[in-house]
Amino acid sequence: MNPFELKQFLDNKVEQYNAPSFIEADPVSVPHRFQKKQDIEIMGLFASVFAWGQRKTIIAKSLELAKRMDDAPFDFVKNHSENDLKSLLGFKHRTFNDLDLLYFIDFLHRHYKQHDSLETAFFYEPDISVEIALTHFRNYFFDSPDAPLRTRKHVSSPAQKSACKRLNMFLRWMVRCDDKGVDFGIWRNVKPAALICPLDLHVDRTARMLGLLSRNKSDWSAAEELTRNLRRLDADDPVKYDFALFGVSIEEKCTVRFEN
Repeated sequence: MNPFELKQFLDNKVEQYNAPSFIEADPVSVPHRFQKKQDIEIMGLFASVFAWGQRKTIIAKSLELAKRMDDAPFDFVKNHSENDLKSLLGFKHRTFNDLDLLYFIDFLHRHYKQHDSLETAFFYEPDISVEIALTHFRNYFFDSPDAPLRTRKHVSSPAQKSACKRLNMFLRWMVRCDDKGVDFGIWRNVKPAALICPLDLHVDRTARMLGLLSRNKSDWSAAEELTRNLRRLDADDPVKYDFALFGVSIEEKCTVRFEN
């Protein structure tokens, strides 16, 4: 395809997949069950952290966690007692277990005591880059002597050369805002133009097929390369093409898996 044909093709795929019909089978359906901003943030974070494996399992485990928190995650995070934490014991999703979960809850409790939104855990001031925001979040998240060493594998950052697929997906949910209703657009300290495209197995496959990605590793530099190329198609909202790239791959293969 020439550049014009490529943009036309991907824009058509965005129209097809960036739609309410996308929500039901995707982990983004989890925060869509809530109305309060903080509930959306908390369940969005967990659903993105759990985004490893089959989508239906990710959704099921996220909803199990919400139920353990009485389907009121913000109230649970803010006001739980030590006895309430017993409801979280035994939770497990792949390598994420209840020890990891208890630390996540502790972090969220500490953060929301000082801040009204989880946005400031990433974008502590306006217009910093996503790379800086993600590195800051990981450092801030583990800035506690009680942070379990094992939990570090569940929060990636560009400093580790990770593509940060799951957290970039979370940022897409929180930051992008259009009239389609898939993403929430509830954060304002960063513009959609600054987002980095989530780079999972499906997006990687389609991007390489279309000549949008050449780096042989699926790391942070690859995510940056892909996003630079997508900005040539839409400088203001490059990450909207996440829908197109993911959707094209799903059309070819129905068994959906997210990779770390």
